[in-house]
Amino acid sequence: MDLLMICCCAFLLTVSPAYSKPRIVDLTHKQDEDSITWPINPSYNFTVLLRGFSKKYNAWLENNFFAMPEHMGTHIDAPSHFSKDGWRIHQIPIEKLYGPGVIINVKSKAANDPDYRVSVDDLMAWEEKHGEIPRHAVVLMNSGWSDKYPNKTLIFGTPHHKDTSKFHFPSWHKDSVTWLIAKRQVIAVGVDSPSTDYGQTKTFPCHVIMGKNNVVQIENVANLDNIPESGSTVYMPVLKIFDGSGGPTRLFGTYDDEPNKTNAAMHITSATLYMYLLIAILIGERYSVLNLS
Repeated sequence: MDLLMICCCAFLLTVSPAYSKPRIVDLTHKQDEDSITWPINPSYNFTVLLRGFSKKYNAWLENNFFAMPEHMGTHIDAPSHFSKDGWRIHQIPIEKLYGPGVIINVKSKAANDPDYRVSVDDLMAWEEKHGEIPRHAVVLMNSGWSDKYPNKTLIFGTPHHKDTSKFHFPSWHKDSVTWLIAKRQVIAVGVDSPSTDYGQTKTFPCHVIMGKNNVVQIENVANLDNIPESGSTVYMPVLKIFDGSGGPTRLFGTYDDEPNKTNAAMHITSATLYMYLLIAILIGERYSVLNLS
């Protein structure tokens, strides 16, 4: 038994499993005076209150004031945004603010049609390639629109930034949103464009459907080319604004770019452990024979 313990200790001292480190991708545009928001909203306000050396504290000191609409830049819509009985920001359960990331790439289609809406066929094509969309997923449209951010003319598809009737940008079809909720029980749906309803909408059906079903919405997502279409986890932390209908999020995703590294290391270490155990057994048998003789 003492010999076995020695071999196990040697194993632990000489073998260190290699674990892969998850990649983290920032999916958020910065907030400033250029941040995109709907034309009915006020502008971003950032005011420096104090920035300089403080004789009182004998140190550099900064303090600022900022004000902004709930729905500006990379932000989430609480279900209450388009549903009287939907969760407000402070009511969203924390477990509804992260989930498996599903990226639906429609860049080529949106390039040819700025009014493109993600279809159920697009979802079927994703599942054909990656398998069934996980339950409680965060499903994000990658239309390439974030490359236009924050140029309002390009983002809204018109130089008339305050005339919503002239807006042209891609988003979701109401049938696709309905399918995701009913068939896959998703917790959030997002876009890299200004709204989860396309630019030419008059009634915002996707907002209404998701609001009634307490599904979180995310708008103006960034950097979706830097995260895999499948296999990530997307987090959407948001300020816990009491009674809020939306709020800015520092959206980010994580994924393992070497998913087999840990498993391979464990296979190696397991084989090494077996080798030590075998040596211990053989040496133990050798000592037994010598003692008997």
